Amino acid sequence: MQPKVMMKKKNISASKASLILFLCQIVSALDVPLDSKLLEELLQPPTITQQSPKDYIVDPRENIVIQCEAKGKPPPSFSWTRNGTHFDIDKDALVTMKPNSGTLVINIMNGGKAEAYEGVYQCTARNERGAAISNNIVIRPSRSPLWTKEKLEPNQVREGDSLVLHCRPPVGLPPPIIFWMDNAFQRLPQSERVSQGLNGDLYFSNVQPEDTREDYICYARFNHTQTIQQKQPISVKVFSMDSLNDTIAANLSDTDIYGAKPVTERQPVLLTPTGSTSTKVELRGNVLLLECIAAGLPTPVIRWIKEGGELPANRTFFENFKKTLKIIDVSEADSGNYKCIARNTLGSAHHVISVTVKAAPYWITAPRNLVLSPGEDGMLICRANGNPKPDISWLANGVPIAIAPEDPSRKVDGDTIIFSHVQERSSAVYQCNASNEYGYLLANAFVNVLAEPPRILTPANKLYQVIADSPALLDCAYFGSPKPEIEWFKGVKGSILRGNEYVFHDNGTLEIPVAQKDSTGTYTCVARNELGKIQNEVQLEVKDPTMIIKQPEYKVIQRYGQVSFECIIKHDSTLLPTVIWLKDNDELPDDERFLVGKDNLTIMNVTDKDDGTYTCIVNTTLDSVSASAVLTVVAAPPTPAIIYARPNPPFDLELTGQLERSVELSWVPGDENNSPITNFVIEFEDGLHEPGVWHYQTEVPGTQTTVQLKLSPYVSYSFRVIAVNEIGRSQPSEPSEQYLTKSANPDENPSNVQGIGSEPDNLVITWESLRGFQSNGPGLQYKVSWRQKDVDDEWTSVIVANVSKYIVSGTPTFVPYEIKVQALNDLGYAPEPLEVIGHSGEDLPMVAPGNVQVHVINSTLAKVHWDPVPLKTVRGHLQGYKVYYWKVQSLSRRSRRHVEKKILTFRGNKTFGMLPGLEPYSSYKLNVRVVNGKGEGPASPDKVFKTPEGVPSSPSFLKITNPTLDSLTLEWGSPTHPNGVLTSYILKFQPINNTHELGPLVEIRIPANESSLILKNLNYSTRYKFYFNAQTSVGSGSQITEEAVTIMDEAMASRQVDIATQGWFIGLMCAVALLILILLIVCFIRRNKGGKYPVKEKEDAHADPEIQPMKEDDGTFGEYSDAEDHKPLKKGSRTPSDRTVKKEDSDDSLVDYGEGVNGQFNEDGSFIGQYSGKKEKEPAEGNESSEAPSPVNAMNSFV
Repeated sequence: MQPKVMMKKKNISASKASLILFLCQIVSALDVPLDSKLLEELLQPPTITQQSPKDYIVDPRENIVIQCEAKGKPPPSFSWTRNGTHFDIDKDALVTMKPNSGTLVINIMNGGKAEAYEGVYQCTARNERGAAISNNIVIRPSRSPLWTKEKLEPNQVREGDSLVLHCRPPVGLPPPIIFWMDNAFQRLPQSERVSQGLNGDLYFSNVQPEDTREDYICYARFNHTQTIQQKQPISVKVFSMDSLNDTIAANLSDTDIYGAKPVTERQPVLLTPTGSTSTKVELRGNVLLLECIAAGLPTPVIRWIKEGGELPANRTFFENFKKTLKIIDVSEADSGNYKCIARNTLGSAHHVISVTVKAAPYWITAPRNLVLSPGEDGMLICRANGNPKPDISWLANGVPIAIAPEDPSRKVDGDTIIFSHVQERSSAVYQCNASNEYGYLLANAFVNVLAEPPRILTPANKLYQVIADSPALLDCAYFGSPKPEIEWFKGVKGSILRGNEYVFHDNGTLEIPVAQKDSTGTYTCVARNELGKIQNEVQLEVKDPTMIIKQPEYKVIQRYGQVSFECIIKHDSTLLPTVIWLKDNDELPDDERFLVGKDNLTIMNVTDKDDGTYTCIVNTTLDSVSASAVLTVVAAPPTPAIIYARPNPPFDLELTGQLERSVELSWVPGDENNSPITNFVIEFEDGLHEPGVWHYQTEVPGTQTTVQLKLSPYVSYSFRVIAVNEIGRSQPSEPSEQYLTKSANPDENPSNVQGIGSEPDNLVITWESLRGFQSNGPGLQYKVSWRQKDVDDEWTSVIVANVSKYIVSGTPTFVPYEIKVQALNDLGYAPEPLEVIGHSGEDLPMVAPGNVQVHVINSTLAKVHWDPVPLKTVRGHLQGYKVYYWKVQSLSRRSRRHVEKKILTFRGNKTFGMLPGLEPYSSYKLNVRVVNGKGEGPASPDKVFKTPEGVPSSPSFLKITNPTLDSLTLEWGSPTHPNGVLTSYILKFQPINNTHELGPLVEIRIPANESSLILKNLNYSTRYKFYFNAQTSVGSGSQITEEAVTIMDEAMASRQVDIATQGWFIGLMCAVALLILILLIVCFIRRNKGGKYPVKEKEDAHADPEIQPMKEDDGTFGEYSDAEDHKPLKKGSRTPSDRTVKKEDSDDSLVDYGEGVNGQFNEDGSFIGQYSGKKEKEPAEGNESSEAPSPVNAMNSFV
């Protein structure tokens, strides 16, 4: 198919009229059919098909696999960059690239260190038609550092007081999962009183004597490294007031007086978060977690509300005994103030969390591949949104488009690239990058310029068969560049097909909406463009439809009889039909009593279970028809067969005992037709208001033939009766005589009375009218009354006809009115109606808010205050205030730009608001307007304010060039966002030795006007790590890091000898291998003879009671080390008396956190769990530093 480029209309100034004229001339882009043979022949730029995630955390013990797969014609070649520079994999023996792929494999298991390969990687796939690039892939090895040693003092706390046990787990990558257990590896019970916070700490709202124990243990589970670390046990002792009084009394003399207060109840106090307010920023699409934990006695109960709104339905969840509010898939609409309220019988405490939802970039329109012919036009569109608004930048073949080779057919216009009169050399891959401070999006889209003669992809002489009077679709799948024109002919020398009897689709398909027998024949499809012409023939055969000329009929058969259903068909002689019989839309029972003939179905010796619906289905390769009949099985009577049917209608309807509001109806039942009548249904017709319409009145049991009916006034009643039995409903009886009830006053007034003004000087009163039979008499009207509220006025009334609206004109603007609507007819009024309050129409507010003041809090946040407008000047329902603010200019660049006004709405009668997301060191203007239901009032005078300087962004780049024996040259670019006046640059650097240890740190301050520096007096053949950032008067900005190596002394390099090529070394290795082989043979022979190793015999004879093996059948812990200060299980206090821990003692044990496989504690106190059945590849390396410098953070930016 050839999709057209759809153009959207825009209101654009006259200066862009020429651009619009050009866009209107853009022709349709080509769509390449998904034909495998065609795709193999056409040239195509590279397309990235698979890549690793942007943030890639790897297991430091396993090989690192960085995926990069791409397709193209010819097949693309691959290259990589690391930290922005070319990564030469041929120079690193541990790095290989998979054949016919760009995927890198870094062989860590053969002696490599994962930390050495930290960094930002990017893959490029290139062929003669262009180059596609991957995302920035940040490689970081996971880390599970040890717990810092600390001396934990016992916690002694009075009964009823609050308590917080801090976990403070070591910082890992990714962060660990925290849980609390005792020394028997059982989860500590949690409740509304005792619970774990989001930070891992254990909170007690109030302590009880049963909280006394010495084994509160915090565990941290690191999933990537499959380890569990434990903190030293924490001791808690709770002193009850009774025991405390006894202890003190025993140490006092008779003359001493001591009065200890009993446990006193306390109103709630928030343990976390602290203070009365806090803020939280969350990203769009993430999960928002808000937490409030309170102390108090009795234990407080937590409740959550959103100020000025409702918590989102279907996305809000409460966790941790309602202490945690969880909102999934958050959006900008979820921003606002969330209040948690902790309450008990003595009072309450609350905390307001101001939530701001930002957004990483997300696609509105991602660029799509473009296939064009030489000389054609087209465009690539890249649109993204986010908060803040993302910046859009373009690259061509992985190079910023500003420095890419010129292409006269290409013009960049913001988020759009426009191509005109393209040539084959215009083929390229373009990258669109949308980024803000929270992330980036990268999309590749190629422009492929092809010149191809027409090809028809539909097989030659393909046969199409259809049924007469149905549509026929003849395919002509094609491709060519330029796009070929398609024509259809019938017959060998036929003329071109035209007219309303044919439909020509854009994909080349010819549709004959109603094919007839004379439509049979040969059809020719011709495709032509300026490069050639090709044709293809297909065949069409139109068949007669299949019909059932004698259908199965409804049958009633006695039990144990025989029945036959016929199904005689007529079909096209060239089609082979198949006949299938179904019972109740399912297969026939597997029973020899069912005999299927050529054109009938016979059932022998019929039983009750044969009762049902039988369907004959006739199928051919082109159509299907069916017909059904019902079989009813009845008991064999001693007399002629009983026919069961619906009852006959009742007759002789008679009305007696006529009263104003009731009447008695009686009737004579009709014949039951061998099925007892179960009930009668009575219906009525109102010949006065709704003649010919029958309404349900009531129903009575089948044994009853009279009924007392309740009536309404002023209704002309006629009644009829319907009898019902198990077979169905009878026909309705003949109507009874008519009975007109007397008129009466209305019993009720209109409902849903409202008063809302549509204009500033009117009041529109509306109501729901009474139905016809509710009028109770002729002349239904309504008395509409109103008066201004809180004013000593008389009621104004008017009587209107049977309508549902009345407009009161000439009212003051937006004043309250008391309103009532009363029904009446010719006989009088309905009961006195209820009064409702309405308002006359609103008008725009009259005055602007005054005394507008701006308080700049920091470089990105300001607070605006204003005086509320008098309510009388609002002239409507006060909706709130709107603050319009916009950036005038940047104080650092002194350059103006297009003014984009931002609007913040503050609901209700607020007099202040916060302005977030301001740019540092900039000049802003703002004004405030009041809003009601009609609209906005006038704006306050513009208020000018300036934001102070902030810290700058990182330098735009850092390059290290010209390495020599003792010097390196550094070049850098100024920060993209200086956020103030740059005062200097700070350069820090330190050497890195062969074991990746960092040397002393040297710091240099560089004037702000410099852009390069030559570092001298460095050590030769040494790797240095550099940290570079800019400074304003406020402070230092984020830093950029880079590594470089000085050149090795050639003389020293020549003296190095490869030990692996020395003869003595090769001989030594062979001798070691031979000894190992002999040892293995001896061990194998001894084992087969049933012998034991001496070490094994010694262990069996002298088993250490402190070391118990882990039992594989019950999941208990096995051997552990009990060395120095990191003993995870202390003797006599951490295990039961039998020194084993049985899994069946608790369903929630530490074994469950290790996923039920063998585990043990290291000497450092860490628990090594073997998740997913994997074994450790190397021992733990001790307490290595987890603060090693991270790679360049490319998660939120794209270079």
